[in-house]
Amino acid sequence: MAEYRRREAKQPVEEVEGQLEGRNALTEALRSGRTIDKVFIAAGETDKGLQRLAAQAKDAGAVVVPVDRRKLDVMSTTHAHQGVIALAAAREYFSIDDLLQEAADRGEPALLVICDELSDPHNLGAIIRSAECAGAHGVIIPKRRSVGLTATVSKASAGAVEYMKVARVTNINAAIEELKKKGVWIFGTAAEGSIPMYQADLTVPAAIVIGSEGEGMSRLVQKNCDVTVHIPMKGRISSLNASAAASILLYEAVRQRR
Repeated sequence: MAEYRRREAKQPVEEVEGQLEGRNALTEALRSGRTIDKVFIAAGETDKGLQRLAAQAKDAGAVVVPVDRRKLDVMSTTHAHQGVIALAAAREYFSIDDLLQEAADRGEPALLVICDELSDPHNLGAIIRSAECAGAHGVIIPKRRSVGLTATVSKASAGAVEYMKVARVTNINAAIEELKKKGVWIFGTAAEGSIPMYQADLTVPAAIVIGSEGEGMSRLVQKNCDVTVHIPMKGRISSLNASAAASILLYEAVRQRR
């Protein structure tokens, strides 16, 4: 029984959307103008960089509360809070039209990423980071059976969630049909994809679909793609994780659009 309780105690607590952990996540949130309600900072912290960050948050209207580091450890879901946890205003999600308008405003063909039921917040955060770095116009996630914009996602994105528009939709297949009607081509990634990625024309308005970590794209989502592509594999391992695959496809689009 005691061994069971020890194992149970190690289970992660439920994440809270709007909770930011770590210095970089808070820095980017403040830089982007996001409203920060409260900042918990390790009491007695003498690090000048952390003190400066707390002062910036206070100047932006946040309430700064010194707390014992042990309380931060309990609050933390990333286990890497770096002495600061902030509670931000609820993260705003965008619509598909907002994402397409972002592309139109930049005068570029749309470049989107669709995440089909990703459950690992580190993968979603890394995808958002790569999408932002590649100049994509948005990321689409489903409301069900998918991680949302949690503290771990924010930290894994290195602050990119503050700049990347994320749409959260009720049904991925309905979102795909909506995108098709608006002239966006849907490129699914799969080990058995019909063509290598280098043969895919990613200069057109494009949405790249990344499947879940274990199962890949669902059968119906794969069926609804215009094209399925595979990443040529030269080594002995036959697959890449979701965020690595997304990065490779995004930068192939960047290369083609230069």
